[in-house]
Order: sequence, then C-alpha cells, then structure tokens
Amino acid sequence: MEKKFSKEVINKLKYYVYIYSDPSTNEIFYIGKGIGNRLFSHLTDPNDTEKTRLIKRIQKRGEEPKIEILIHGIEDEHTALKVEAAIIDVIGKDKLTNKVRGWQSGTFGRVEVNQLISHYEREQATIIEPSILIRINRMFRYDMTDIELYDSTRGIWRIGDDREKVEYAFSVFDGIVHEVYKVIAWFPAGSTFNTRGTLENEKRWEFVGQKAEESIRSKYIGKSVEHYLSRNHQSPIIYVNIKEK
Repeated sequence: MEKKFSKEVINKLKYYVYIYSDPSTNEIFYIGKGIGNRLFSHLTDPNDTEKTRLIKRIQKRGEEPKIEILIHGIEDEHTALKVEAAIIDVIGKDKLTNKVRGWQSGTFGRVEVNQLISHYEREQATIIEPSILIRINRMFRYDMTDIELYDSTRGIWRIGDDREKVEYAFSVFDGIVHEVYKVIAWFPAGSTFNTRGTLENEKRWEFVGQKAEESIRSKYIGKSVEHYLSRNHQSPIIYVNIKEK
C-alpha cells in the first residue's frame, strides 16, 4: 500500500526537511526537503541512483528505510532549502547519497566566521602585481580542501597568450579573494591533471603554481575584487595590470 499523508496533515506540515536512514544501523543516507507527499516518492523512484539502490537493498532485507521529519511548518521553499543545505553541510555530503551539497551552499552553507565577515564587509583590494582573477563560483564551497581549491582555480581555461605575463592567480568566489597562487608555468589542459572530463579539440590551459608568499596572501585574501569585475564580462578570467603589447 502506497504511503501518503492526509490532506489535513499536509496542511499542517507545510514545507519540511526530512531524512532517510538505514533501520539496521541508524546511519543517515539522504537529506531532502519537500511539501505534500514528497518524502515518500523515493520509495518508488524508478531511477538507478546510489540512493535508490540503497533503498532497494534495505527492502530486500524485508525492511523499510527509516523516514523522519527534522523540521516542518516552514512557510516558504527558500527557507526549507537553506535548512536542507545546512544539515547536509553538518553531516557531510561524502556520507550521504545526495548528489549535491544543497541550494546555494556556496553562499549560505557552512562557513568559518572570518570568511563570513569578509563576505559581507567587502574591504576592497588594490592589486598592483601582474595578476589574473579566476572566478570559480560554480565549483566553490567554503569547506574545500587546499588541493580542491587549487585544482578548481588552476584550470582548465580558454585563455590567450597574455597568460605568460601573469605573476599571480587569484581564486575568487562571489567577488572575494580566497587564495592567491604564484604562477610557475602554464600547460595545455590535461597535461598535469585531468579532473574536468574530456578535453578533446579544446584549446584550454592550466597552470602549475604554489601558494603565494605570505606578504601577498595577507594583503589580498578576504578582500573584495568586485570593482575589477565587470557585470557584462562573461568570462571567468580577468587580467589585472597586464600591459598590452
């Protein structure tokens, strides 16, 4: 028999955030947000995903996933999405079958206090070195490891010959500098790492470098570079202090 809430219960629940866990271990494996009977939909989901495979394994044991509602009575979907994202951040996506961290986790997710202050105070940086600003908005999250941030920043990019004039590469999310690298050399994409899928017939480049000296990092990390970023500039790459030939 298909599980579902009555209309009266649905009206009381409004938007909610729920969890799925294995009844044998009590280990949480999925976080979701929903309204109405959304939380029951995974039990009959025909798609082949890590989540549905785990549910089927539990059902083959003659059991059902443990389903719990963490919070309900939420008036709007955006608030429910933020709560869902926060819980995913606390538990850790690597321990869940969720494919993504959660809605706008890069902006509203788990963040260290000093990073949050930088995000909202936005003290402007004045860059004097030949540099390149690299916006990694789609890949960024606040709990990235050093190597994840480095790899997300260093490639792979469609970029011209002016790359050879660059001394420093700035890793930028939402207009704020999160790291600065000393550029050692540029290589054709895929030469030094291959974490971005197929590169066939693409004229892209990646750099190899290291964290900049502390005098440079302390001068720029946590500062805003929004004033260098034109809203009409679609490329994630912006040169600063690069002289034209």
